[in-house]
Amino acid sequence: QVQLAESGGGVVQAGSSLRLSCAASVRTFSAYAMGWFRQAPGKEREFVAAISWSGSNTDYADSVKGRFTISRDNAKKTVYLQMNSLKPEGTAVYYCAADIAYSDYGSSFEAEYDHWGQGTQVTVSS
Repeated sequence: QVQLAESGGGVVQAGSSLRLSCAASVRTFSAYAMGWFRQAPGKEREFVAAISWSGSNTDYADSVKGRFTISRDNAKKTVYLQMNSLKPEGTAVYYCAADIAYSDYGSSFEAEYDHWGQGTQVTVSS
């Protein structure tokens, strides 16, 4: 069983930074690729970033490239999302997700993730 708990959300002004954390309760965290997704009010959930089990490979949505950085600490069983230069359109509930890793690759496809956290709210004011 994998349990994920996000933290670090809040209300910030446009241009600010936030770092989200996702702590996993699982025996072998390094067996999982991890992803961040977000859902804005009235919209479908969308991919933000993913990281492979080793941390060697990452992927980002075009809308966040150059501003967001995903990283992980397998010893701490935690994945992070550093968000810089936040924009009002970044207002959403941010979810982390875990996908059992069969390769050193993190997927951008929501359907491939089996385990999800409850989400953390990020609100960016203009």
